[in-house]
Amino acid sequence: MHVSHLSLADFRSYARAEVPLDPGVTAFVGPNGQGKTNLVEAVGYLATLGSHRVSSDAPLVRMGADRAVIRAAVTQGERRQLVELELNPGRANRARINRSSQVRPRDVLGIVRTVLFAPEDLALVKGDPGERRKFLDELITARSPRMAGVRSDYERVLKQRNTLLKSAAMARRHGGRSMDLSTLDVWDQHLARAGAELLAQRLDLIATLQPLADKAYEQLAPGGGPLALAYRSSVGEAVDAAVHSSREELCTALLGALAEARKQEIERGVTLVGPHRDELLLRLGDLPAKGYASHGESWSYALALRLASYDLLRAEGSEPVLVLDDVFAELDARRRERLAELVAPAEQVLVTAAVDDDVPDVLTGVRYGVSGGEVTRL
Repeated sequence: MHVSHLSLADFRSYARAEVPLDPGVTAFVGPNGQGKTNLVEAVGYLATLGSHRVSSDAPLVRMGADRAVIRAAVTQGERRQLVELELNPGRANRARINRSSQVRPRDVLGIVRTVLFAPEDLALVKGDPGERRKFLDELITARSPRMAGVRSDYERVLKQRNTLLKSAAMARRHGGRSMDLSTLDVWDQHLARAGAELLAQRLDLIATLQPLADKAYEQLAPGGGPLALAYRSSVGEAVDAAVHSSREELCTALLGALAEARKQEIERGVTLVGPHRDELLLRLGDLPAKGYASHGESWSYALALRLASYDLLRAEGSEPVLVLDDVFAELDARRRERLAELVAPAEQVLVTAAVDDDVPDVLTGVRYGVSGGEVTRL
């Protein structure tokens, strides 16, 4: 699978941009702040419905415009599709496939698949647990686009449940009458069902990803491992090892943990149990990677997770587009060359770099110069 044409309207710094793309390596080269990352960010948005740089859509719309449009022609074998997203901050986004059919934005998931390498990836190792949960959930959705609906359902139920718990906590603190919390049992059921599906997918993903990540780390830093992934659940130790547990068993475990935590949740006014509180644990050798791995080891770990993601998606379906956003400038010469050699055979690789020398020689292909919002083939 590859993107054969990218079209932007009022996206970030671009009033308009039309960029033909070929299989193989395409590098966007130019000084910082000229719009290179905006191009690959748009491709990534089509794959995930989100940006790797910001958490909301508002910054993605060009100043003075009220909406932005990302459109891409996607080729997979003999099949071509045109996918379009219209970003409307403060209102519902719109999506189209092949121009004729308007669909929900999440219906476009799976048409474009990407694996993104970026400087922000260091947060996978050094950042807070939310970064690692996001990594897992985006990869889960890339494997199975229907999980976008499950994640949305879980977030909606969690929000409703937290609102109820917060109101109960406020009433209790101010000496008011106790609230009727009978509806909490209903929300528990909804949370447990969606949470069990999400939890099962995460556990399966980690078990599948583990050997791939360990192999990738050995390729990037020979003799530096072993690398290990583990899952710590807020439900307890029974779930930590429950890779093969059924959804029903996980749902029952979640309901039990919610019942046990209810008194504390009412006191604190927040949901304390569920996938939103869980953690992906990263170990390097005998020690946790966070806090113990060196800067270079942390980079190798983050890159190994991305390479493992690429290998997994390629093995399970169409090959994803590899996006390397200003990564090579962050790496020492050894890691730079090893990473370039590993990604070079991919069907499509999109690279951004401030100067041409930052792109390793093995990544030969098309070069675009990016300056002042203009994209010019060199």
